[in-house]
Amino acid sequence: MNKKIGVFCGSSLGSNTAFADAAEALGAAIVKNGDELVYGGGNIGLMGVIADKVLELGGKVTGIMPGHLAAHEIAHRKIQDLQLVETMMERKELLIKQSDVFVALPGGFGTLDESSEVITWNQLKLIQKPFGILNTNGFYDHLLAFIDRAVEDKLIRKEHRDSIFTEENPEVLLGKLTEFKGISMEKWVEDIKAEKR
Repeated sequence: MNKKIGVFCGSSLGSNTAFADAAEALGAAIVKNGDELVYGGGNIGLMGVIADKVLELGGKVTGIMPGHLAAHEIAHRKIQDLQLVETMMERKELLIKQSDVFVALPGGFGTLDESSEVITWNQLKLIQKPFGILNTNGFYDHLLAFIDRAVEDKLIRKEHRDSIFTEENPEVLLGKLTEFKGISMEKWVEDIKAEKR
């Protein structure tokens, strides 16, 4: 069964050519699996790279972009489904709703915001959708170290950390995301109650 892969990534290319290579490799893996790309709708940066690769290989692309950004002519007009919305919040909600699986490529604040939203919604059982990080050239090492430190300090639970899949190879990452079993909110609530002083 084909899946819609929601990808969060930079609207810039970044300084490392490995980032664009990773975007192309992920795009190729999505098409190879018979899946579809859902992303932020841009024709610039890593967003444009992955959309172009999926289109080049005959894949389906859905882009979701606020009208105020599209007005700056950064919307990708060659994709099959470009959805214009009013706000960034609406874009994020639709992207999460329309995707089955999520992957974060290197990116900035927007990528971090969208990724955090998916991780948190999974934690709260608002959704049960796999999330993975394509950790190209160790780009996310410091973020993962922060998360691991928060687990050590008992601010993040291990099962929530374990719900974040990390790989450097996009095909391996997409395969791992099929292992996601969801998170037990009931156990989390019980643990929180047990911690009360």
